[in-house]
Amino acid sequence: MLQVSKLLVGGHGLAPALVKRAATVELDWDVRQKSRFDCTDSRGRHLGVFLPRGTVVRGGDVLVAEDGSLVQVIAAPQPVLVITHCQQHGTPFDLTRAAYHLGNRHVPIELKPDHLKIEPDHVLADMLRAMHLIVKEGLAAFEPEGGAYSSHGGHSHAHGSEDHGHGHHDH
Repeated sequence: MLQVSKLLVGGHGLAPALVKRAATVELDWDVRQKSRFDCTDSRGRHLGVFLPRGTVVRGGDVLVAEDGSLVQVIAAPQPVLVITHCQQHGTPFDLTRAAYHLGNRHVPIELKPDHLKIEPDHVLADMLRAMHLIVKEGLAAFEPEGGAYSSHGGHSHAHGSEDHGHGHHDH
């Protein structure tokens, strides 16, 4: 088994040609939210992944194996519920309300401008339909929000005491 203990978020710092030549591994959300798991890459190698606790692996990330080889992570299609607003009976704001109610239930949710995605749950689907939203089953990659304290959100700010241009004032 080849051990992996390093993750490069989004392949940051790697030449695109290196990422293109890398082996791949398709993982669903259930696996990618764990910091320790086993998987098999596109070259048939068995990988034992041991990342720091709390690490979440996203599609596009690159794992670095102990031998220096690279493995690009692909978010595998999985069953999801795709939630959209009803054009006849609602407004796009209904998605904001739905995100609020799902967030109160600590449901992992992928936010898009025109839809939401969650893992299948018939009780939540019924609740959303009662809110006049359209809920459809689908098969797609699932990349839920990381949360307010996540360090893996696509960009980072060093939010210290410095002013970063949008009017925060300490009183």
